[in-house]
Amino acid sequence: MTEAETPPGAAGAPVPRVLGNTESIVSTDSTAKGALWRLSEPGRQLDANLVRVPPGGRVDTHTEPDLDVLLLVVAGDGTLAGDADPQPLAPGSLVWLPHGSARGLIAGDGGLSYVTVHRRRPGMRIGSRPSTDTST
Repeated sequence: MTEAETPPGAAGAPVPRVLGNTESIVSTDSTAKGALWRLSEPGRQLDANLVRVPPGGRVDTHTEPDLDVLLLVVAGDGTLAGDADPQPLAPGSLVWLPHGSARGLIAGDGGLSYVTVHRRRPGMRIGSRPSTDTST
């Protein structure tokens, strides 16, 4: 259902609604990889993605300096890598990735599908450069 198809609540307020089913999205094409679904509702305060990493694939270890991320494994298996000891991941694993932490993922033999949720980043804005005039 799109926003145009969603009836507004009282006084035009947004209403909760089901956006999809992770199980059916993941099972649609077992060869797909990357972001299979993204939260795209206008006016949202969160970003969310359903991501698939193919068997043996990986998300290289990196550090997110600004955002905490919540990760929920919905299918497959893998390993959470980072500065701490590697931790196994399986369907239902709920992982908090605090900002500033090093994190990476390694998919197991069945691949790894997971949902991430975090605060929405503000969009890029085009503006003028600050003045560098030092003559005054």
